[in-house]
Amino acid sequence: MDIITKTEKIIKDVLSENNYEEENVVLSVSSRPEFGQFQYNGAMGLAKKYKTNPREVAQKIVDELNKYEIFENINIAGPGFINISYSKKYLTEYLTEIFKDVSENVKKYPKKKIFLDYGGANVAKALHVGHLRTANIGEALKRLANLVGNEVISDVHLGDIGRQSGMVIYQLREEHPEWVFFDENYEGEYPTEIPITNADLERIYPLASTKAKENDEIMEEVRKITAEVDKGKKSYVALWNIIKEISIKNIKNMYTQINAKFDLWEGETDSYPYIDEMLEILKNANCLEESQGALVCDVKLDTDKAEIPPLVVIKTDGTTLYATRELATILSRKQRFNPDEIWYIVDSRQGMYFEQVFRTSYKSNLVDENMKFEFIGVGTMNGKDGKPFKTRDGGVMKLESLLNEIKEETSKYVQDSNMEESEKKDISDKVAVAALKYADLLPNVEKDYIFDISKFCSLEGKTGPYILYSVVRMKSLLAKSNMSDYKMYDIYSQTEKELITKILEMPIRIDTAFRNKTLSEITEYIYELDSLYNKFYAENRILTEQDESKKQTWLFITNLTYKVNKLLLDTLAIDVPDRM
Repeated sequence: MDIITKTEKIIKDVLSENNYEEENVVLSVSSRPEFGQFQYNGAMGLAKKYKTNPREVAQKIVDELNKYEIFENINIAGPGFINISYSKKYLTEYLTEIFKDVSENVKKYPKKKIFLDYGGANVAKALHVGHLRTANIGEALKRLANLVGNEVISDVHLGDIGRQSGMVIYQLREEHPEWVFFDENYEGEYPTEIPITNADLERIYPLASTKAKENDEIMEEVRKITAEVDKGKKSYVALWNIIKEISIKNIKNMYTQINAKFDLWEGETDSYPYIDEMLEILKNANCLEESQGALVCDVKLDTDKAEIPPLVVIKTDGTTLYATRELATILSRKQRFNPDEIWYIVDSRQGMYFEQVFRTSYKSNLVDENMKFEFIGVGTMNGKDGKPFKTRDGGVMKLESLLNEIKEETSKYVQDSNMEESEKKDISDKVAVAALKYADLLPNVEKDYIFDISKFCSLEGKTGPYILYSVVRMKSLLAKSNMSDYKMYDIYSQTEKELITKILEMPIRIDTAFRNKTLSEITEYIYELDSLYNKFYAENRILTEQDESKKQTWLFITNLTYKVNKLLLDTLAIDVPDRM
């Protein structure tokens, strides 16, 4: 059990022994560290509840806590703030225990099965910077949910059907009318390969899109092809499957570069086998009604303060649309995985749409009311002008292009002439990904932020390179020590105490991050931890220290801080290079 949960349990037992009922006992970091490491602020609320003096309540709690040997210097400040510190003996025992596995210093939750939907790249289109945040945030939330004790299943949920299929097939028909896919009289087996690369697709889609926007006849033809793909026209489905395979291979490569990994590589079309059953469920629940030729579900509630329009489930031409496939996907996930919760990490501007989908799911009994949906809206990455990130010529910035620009900036940290080129590239790539991911996870998930390449690639301040440099320093120091056994003897300075307290604080910060579904709590914590370590490092000559007890303690603290960094950086999907 982590130190915070253990202490909260002790306080709860003490309250119970004094006939105080408190549902949630919360330990927080002390606002006055000179008085204690942590604080319990519940005495004032209890005094109000039981109509008594808060200091009297606090004193009763303190008297009982003083009976536990693990505490020292328990005192009351102000109207009833209880300051708590741990004894050196207990700290030494506890830190030695978690040294074996720092994940033991994490507050665990009752196990749930959580399904995460993030990524959302569109097949046949280039991944752009807009796909970055959902992938980064989704991957980190997946790892965070695992860390606190849940079973997590992740799905990239590709946009593998829709208008882009019509666009790309239309343009391919224009450029290659001789292909058998476009021969209405062809009755043989369709090819499984075509002479098209992903680079071709990145040219074809924008070209077709521009044509369709400028010509109503072309747009109508695109709509027709899209409907035929949706209804299963054999030749078009065969061609589209090849296109998907080409595009998905590239998408996987890009997601791998930013350490985004998915348990499932499914898309909208994987919902097709569930559509008929889903529609039947909605019909049986009397959730579908006709509106101007379309089938819709009315989801408004009397308590709504703003208008919530009906969800369109089937279009006027009888074809499916995104919402149809979304609902069928929910049914698929329910039947195959039976999750307790489904989280959607998507653009915050899709909030209204997902509210409609969630309400339809509950209203139709598509899912049980105990199954929880979580919409996690994500803000945008912007350039210095405050507008969505663009290329130098004003075009949409591809994720690959942004990553290459960052790699160019971070390559300056690996100029060692003794390194092999392959090692230089590996280090540069890891530092670049760290710079990108750390900056992307630093603000709250719902907020837009400005990405400044030179700022976020700096070795100073709250940046990925600063964090990696600090961790590599710890790693290098440990390697030079030639020690395999580490032992803590005592606490020799105020900075050591502050650093140890920061390590003890980890369960609170991880718990806050998980409850609020934000990674900024972890990025801020890592920066605070490493800043304290660097102060500790500057104050002590660790390797040349003559006092063996001090030297071993300092190396123990270094190793423990390194392990905490590794655990949390892994949670953020950031790799640490061997050197910088």
